[in-house]
Amino acid sequence: QVQLVESGGGLVQPGGSLRLACEASGLNFRSYIMNWYRQAPGKEREFVARVTSVGNRRDYATSVKGRFTVSRDDTINSVYLQMNSLKPDDTAIYYCNARGDVSYWGQGTQVTVSS
Repeated sequence: QVQLVESGGGLVQPGGSLRLACEASGLNFRSYIMNWYRQAPGKEREFVARVTSVGNRRDYATSVKGRFTVSRDDTINSVYLQMNSLKPDDTAIYYCNARGDVSYWGQGTQVTVSS
C-alpha cells in the first residue's frame, strides 16, 4: 500500500519560513518524480515544484521561484519543500505527489501565512 505523508505545515507570519516534508512508503521511490502542489480556498490545485531522481532536475512555478527550494533524499524516501519569504498568497493546503506509471497523492498539510 502506497502512502505519502506530509508534515511541517502551520501558521507563520509574512516573511517567515516553513519546511514541509513528505515521507513515502510502499513504492520504488527512486523511480518517481516528486512534486509539490497546493490548493487555496476557492481555487484549483496548482503546481508548485518538482524534483526528479535521475539528474536531480528541479522546476518551480513562477510564483515561488527564488523563494522555495525542493529537495529529496532517496535514502529515506523523502521529499522536502523549504519555503522562505512567505506571503499571504502562499496560504493553501500543500500536497505531495509521486508521479510515475501511476500517480499518488498525500493527504495535504495546511500552510497559513498571516499576521
